[in-house]
Amino acid sequence: MAHKAGFVSIIGKPNAGKSTLMNALVGEKMSIITPKAQTTRHRILGIVNSDDYQIVFSDTPGIIKPHYALHESMMHQVEGSIVDADLILLVTDINEEYDEQDVLKKLQGSTAPLAVLINKIDKSNEEDVKKKAEYWNEQLNPKVVFAISALHDHNIKAVMDFVLENLPEHPAYYDKDALTDRNDRFFASEMIRAQVFKQYKKEIPYSTEVIVTAFIEGDTLHRISAEIIVERESQKNIIIGNKGEMLKIVGTYARRDMEEFFQRKIFLEMFVKVIPDWRSKKNYLKKFGYE
Repeated sequence: MAHKAGFVSIIGKPNAGKSTLMNALVGEKMSIITPKAQTTRHRILGIVNSDDYQIVFSDTPGIIKPHYALHESMMHQVEGSIVDADLILLVTDINEEYDEQDVLKKLQGSTAPLAVLINKIDKSNEEDVKKKAEYWNEQLNPKVVFAISALHDHNIKAVMDFVLENLPEHPAYYDKDALTDRNDRFFASEMIRAQVFKQYKKEIPYSTEVIVTAFIEGDTLHRISAEIIVERESQKNIIIGNKGEMLKIVGTYARRDMEEFFQRKIFLEMFVKVIPDWRSKKNYLKKFGYE
């Protein structure tokens, strides 16, 4: 049997459940999942290997209208992912009422087979799901429409079967033991960022970036230092909290996540740094890994 390999791009609006889907398909906790929109900022690859195939799933930032240079970088990543794709999975939330023009514009010119995944159907009924499926068939004429619940693993196997059927014949792109293109530093920073999204409200998470400044690996203990970057002094005070209480909470939960992920004890130290308006400054964005 010929070996198959290909890139599968997962796209959609913020909050459609792309990251939950990615983690369900890959079987690893790779993409940051929080109840807030716009949590994915980087394109993250999750790789599924077998003797016969290699699927490279690409979780992308949610499609938005850019307001900062940061947003522009995020949308470039979506466009790049569509250009590279052998297959596109468009994830939509069953209850989403949005202007799909942004999505249609991004998909223009792509010849890759397209599947529309109507997610969160556990929060809906059969009639609405049917209506939504008809709507997307009319709008995009995809190869297939799936009604899924990524959170409850409903219909994930059918999506996986579709992906395998449509993968091109190709040698593997990555080593067969690779799970992702990202390093441990990246996942450590994402775990801290996930806690920032969970513990703080309003604009704080969106004004925040996390940079791992040191990652010293040991057989039983990893030592990790990180900087939480914010845009204003007032945000720094909120992140730290009264007598450092809030920062301690973030550190405790992030450390637990890391210990589970890396299967090691973690010594974590965090500092908070103010860089005014970093989201609009190209030099900082580049430094923080945004192209």
